[in-house]
Amino acid sequence: MKKLILIFSILFLLFSQSACNKESKNDQDNGIAQPTENTQKTDEENKKAVTDLVETFGNTLQTFSLLEPKDILDKDMEDSYSGLVSQNLIDSWKADPLNAPGRLVSSPWPDRIEIKTLNKISKGEYQVEGNIIEITNDELEHGGFFAERPITLTVRETNNKWMIDEVSLGEYQESTTITYNNENYGFKFQLPKSWVGYQIIETKWEGRSIEETQSGEIVESGTIISIRHPLWTKDKPRQDIPIMIFTLSQWDLIQEEKTSVGAAPINPSELGRNNNYVFALPARYNYAFPTGYEEVENILNENPLEAYDL
Repeated sequence: MKKLILIFSILFLLFSQSACNKESKNDQDNGIAQPTENTQKTDEENKKAVTDLVETFGNTLQTFSLLEPKDILDKDMEDSYSGLVSQNLIDSWKADPLNAPGRLVSSPWPDRIEIKTLNKISKGEYQVEGNIIEITNDELEHGGFFAERPITLTVRETNNKWMIDEVSLGEYQESTTITYNNENYGFKFQLPKSWVGYQIIETKWEGRSIEETQSGEIVESGTIISIRHPLWTKDKPRQDIPIMIFTLSQWDLIQEEKTSVGAAPINPSELGRNNNYVFALPARYNYAFPTGYEEVENILNENPLEAYDL
């Protein structure tokens, strides 16, 4: 009896496996796609390849001048864009160079393309929207941009190679701000263009213990970065923009009221933070109401500090 049950069990398993194999084969024959990890991986690899292509193209724009004589311009266009842009698009730009992206004057110049969106249109075709970022020597030193120009690119895969096949350019948009970028601590600060020529002043803050065992003793210290208006002079000082920099643990001590960083019984107010630091505005930083304090208040009301991880 046991042998008979065993035989029936084996036959049942064989029949079930055969049915599953047949069903899988029918799905394949009927064109039903079977999801695999490789499908998702391929899409991500394609997006990276398209992103790398557009960013490489953006980095070449400053080397290509649109003001050269036609024979030089045609050669430079081939040299600069070959391998990145389809030949059809290069030929159309040769016929009408003003529709091509590139360098129009010595300054400002196109520095890069910042990608905003990247969408798959169909198999082997992506549409990328972004901005051509133009800078001058000032932005090169301090960060930010002088102007930006919207750009839309259609990228297609031909013979296993991604190429830019269509480009549409928008109107220039001049920036009304400049950017101070501090790479040591990881933050950017937007300023009005009237602050071009600003100075950076570094000083120190000291934190005193509030706990009974060390009351009044200096137990912590850190950096204050002050952004100074270009019209500031010793005889006619103006309001600085002071930014206190704390480690995360130092900030916790202040919030827990274990450390004090000023005579005022008010803690600094947080402007932003990244993975290493908290950036804060000192309490009563403008108590003397110097010239320009209203402008600084207006700047701070626009949330000008942007922190980024290091």
